[in-house]
Amino acid sequence: MRKYLFNGAIISAVIGLWTTVQSSKNGPRDWRIPLMWINAGISLVLAVGAVLEESKEASERD
Repeated sequence: MRKYLFNGAIISAVIGLWTTVQSSKNGPRDWRIPLMWINAGISLVLAVGAVLEESKEASERD
């Protein structure tokens, strides 16, 4: 669990998700909102995938 919490990619993706939530609440409703949510979701999935890949490589080295 610690590998997810302290990873820079995960922290960045969560901050991006937070800004997307705030923009959805306070911003104008237009065509950019779904694109922002798709972008935030893809960023989070890629960050988790990077952590999993790092973990797998570290366990193979040991």
